[in-house]
Amino acid sequence: MEKDRKQTKWFIKGKVDIAFLIIVLVLLSIGLVMLFSASYPNAYYYKHNSLHFISRQFLFAVAGICGMLFISKLNYKVLMPLAVPIYCLTLLLLVIVLFMKPISGAKRWIVIANAITFQPSEVAKFAVVILFSLLSCRYGEKMKTFKYGIASFVVFLLPIVGLMLMEPHLSGTVLILLLGAEMMFLGGSNEKWFMLGAAIVVSAAVVLVINPELLTFIAHYADDRIKIWLDPNSDPLKGGFQTLQSLYTIGSGGLIGMGIAGSRQKYLFLPEPQNDFIFPVVCEELGFVGAVIVILLFVMLVWRGFVIAAKCPNKFGSLIAAGFVSQVGIQTILNIAVVTNTIPNTGISLPFFSYGGTSLLMLLCQMGIVLSVSRTSAIEKG
Repeated sequence: MEKDRKQTKWFIKGKVDIAFLIIVLVLLSIGLVMLFSASYPNAYYYKHNSLHFISRQFLFAVAGICGMLFISKLNYKVLMPLAVPIYCLTLLLLVIVLFMKPISGAKRWIVIANAITFQPSEVAKFAVVILFSLLSCRYGEKMKTFKYGIASFVVFLLPIVGLMLMEPHLSGTVLILLLGAEMMFLGGSNEKWFMLGAAIVVSAAVVLVINPELLTFIAHYADDRIKIWLDPNSDPLKGGFQTLQSLYTIGSGGLIGMGIAGSRQKYLFLPEPQNDFIFPVVCEELGFVGAVIVILLFVMLVWRGFVIAAKCPNKFGSLIAAGFVSQVGIQTILNIAVVTNTIPNTGISLPFFSYGGTSLLMLLCQMGIVLSVSRTSAIEKG
């Protein structure tokens, strides 16, 4: 009876997973240092203040850490009744953003008082993890059937995907689809449907690479990105410029790099070094060794998150912990794949590193939920 009362409390006193917390804080610290180093030339040139990006990001980082520590004390089970309302809020935000003024040719940001911007796609990631975790718990063994394990999830995923394509936000759509598939797999959907889906995706990818003009009906810029991906030198001063500069930046780092603040490509050669293309600056300043260390930190974060998920005796807690660290892992892989021209340029940010205050705040709060799972796991096992 005492154990049940502890599980239903809003606040939990269990021990937090120190290893996971340390990894998060180390990644955040390195990310802030690299953001300052990568951003100050652009900040000075375009904003007339070299501290413009880092000062805003630092404030959100402090708020995010406070939010993470506070949320880590909450019982993650309070999210269960909020899953559907959060999903509905996500759809509302994705509709609202379609009426916003375009920024860089896309309607992806909601602007508040001309000062704060955020992407509803960040809320969409959170909503998918929470809702899919709840549905997996409710369906149980029915997850092995197509009706419950695949179709019922697709019904919830399609509205989000459709609205994001209308922005257009192809990169976010790809991320949401991968995250949704990951949650379905972790939830217990039959493996044969994933094998069939993978075969379809690979076949479609081959067809689109051969005939990129078929992407025009999805997004007018997608076919051009495929062509640039296959041959960046075909348009070195426009379409392929960012990709080529990214590769030059990565190659300039060599084995041990040029040292912190030593990057030369960030001085208005590499576009958006503080955003999606911050990892090339990491490679140039920290070299191959430093880049590998950063990648290993992300690997450790995902691994430790799955350890926390595996130790949790509650399926909902296990799934949300695995889901949130999977999101970080998928996003990191896609970002590094983009800047190395392994996949077409899709505009995916690097977690903990890329500029974006509201996205960093939400990311740290998600890490707080993972820490909450680690606290409650200790109590439920005790």
